[in-house]
Amino acid sequence: MSREPIRTDGAPTNPHYAQAVRTAGLIFVSGQGPFDPTTGAIIGATIQEQVRECLTNIRAILEAAGSSIDKIVSSTFILGDPADFAGLNEEWDRWFSASPPARQGAKLPLDMPGLRVSIAAIAEA
Repeated sequence: MSREPIRTDGAPTNPHYAQAVRTAGLIFVSGQGPFDPTTGAIIGATIQEQVRECLTNIRAILEAAGSSIDKIVSSTFILGDPADFAGLNEEWDRWFSASPPARQGAKLPLDMPGLRVSIAAIAEA
């Protein structure tokens, strides 16, 4: 089975891992924080703003892979503070109101000041 790394300038990059990998008819998007693709700065102070930026980055990666955010079948989010869960859902519902993907979440200590959330996704290619 072949694996194809996906890369776009429309989302933040990291030399230690691929933004996404296409294999077996799926695209596995690495966890995306709310980072500006050009500056690397955190975008947004609220959980809603940060979720929006994470999903914007995921959308850019999926489009670079020839897919779309509508083809996400599963997602994982990591919150730094469980109190942000309602705000995460508020923004999530704006993106996935008709047919939301399967989802799981976790609370982990995010050790970057100002970082509230990270989101990974699996989508159909």
